Amino acid sequence: MKLEKIEIFDTTLRDGEQVPGCKLNAEQKLVIAQKLDDLGVDIIEAGFPISSPGDFHSVSEIAKIVRSAKVCALSRAHKKDIESAAQALKYAKKPRIHTGIGTSESHIKFKFNSTPEEIIERACEAVTYAKSFVDDVEFYAEDAGRTDNAFLAKVCQEVIKAGATVLNIPDTTGYCLPEEYGKKIKYLKDHVQGIDNVVLSTHCHNDLGLATANSIAGAVNGARQIECTINGIGERAGNTALEEVVMIFKQHQHLNFTTDINSRMLTELSLLTSEMMGMLVQPNKAIVGSNAFAHSSGIHQDGVIKNRETYEIINPEDVGVNKSSIVLTARSGRSALAYRFKNIGFDVTKNELDTLYVEFLKIADRKKEVNNDDLNLMMTAFAQTANYEHR
Repeated sequence: MKLEKIEIFDTTLRDGEQVPGCKLNAEQKLVIAQKLDDLGVDIIEAGFPISSPGDFHSVSEIAKIVRSAKVCALSRAHKKDIESAAQALKYAKKPRIHTGIGTSESHIKFKFNSTPEEIIERACEAVTYAKSFVDDVEFYAEDAGRTDNAFLAKVCQEVIKAGATVLNIPDTTGYCLPEEYGKKIKYLKDHVQGIDNVVLSTHCHNDLGLATANSIAGAVNGARQIECTINGIGERAGNTALEEVVMIFKQHQHLNFTTDINSRMLTELSLLTSEMMGMLVQPNKAIVGSNAFAHSSGIHQDGVIKNRETYEIINPEDVGVNKSSIVLTARSGRSALAYRFKNIGFDVTKNELDTLYVEFLKIADRKKEVNNDDLNLMMTAFAQTANYEHR
């Protein structure tokens, strides 16, 4: 069966940069944008031009250099926002304006002090105006995750009539469960006239740790674009992590989805983004964390040494990591110790290993991790007492 393509919409430079303390300058944004283009993302959301002169400048400069991806600029449902976005995208080969408005009862009542009818009118006006500047207009229904499905369907149908080409269904607060979010996407597929002529998009936040799961549920139920960020950075607890959805589709081919992402660049881009934004990646972060392919338990180490697939479902090389790491701790076993000795040039016998292992445990109980310097010192001391010959 032919795999269906899921478009990857990267919003690292917009939603990701909204994280406190993660401000990038224009030069840094250009570097990341170029890497995202090389990575194979389909859409780069470059920023929110009306928000500041600096952001306008960055979007404009990114639009000039991106060769393959569509370049997207965010706006609210205001004419000045849309005009600013259009002007910033002037040099883009494939420009997209991303405009929208809140649709949940909470947003309508408290944020806008408005009515459902007025919200639909404003949404359509925004899409129509954006369409006068570019052919590709994405509409976001902010807080769609908590929006009544029937009303959401009505909004979507009207903005399609107004010219929207992409419908973004954000779980803005990260509230939805995967089954619930998937049903919401399916409801729209089943109840919105003209829905097959546009692309449904997911934009999920991670407040309950479900952003990636919700995005996958959205794709399974009809979404064909996923909005995400490198390392899952973003407002509050973050967004869907780009590297997670890409590798889920690679590993679960029964889903029949694919992307154009060069997965071997994922670790490199993760490190670059982390360094430039000054936001460390947690060691146990899926796919790109420093411990993602590290093993310290003796049982796991023995299994991985014998056959990597025993405890690894992803080949590290597929995401740009040279090899798995065998980390020596007090939980490590003899096979891991022998493996690490061999890596630094010492081939020990079983009897020699039994003796060395006793000394190793003494060191491991004092330190979090036993490194190569420790191993060399151990072997030097052992050689002086046991007449060991380097093999």
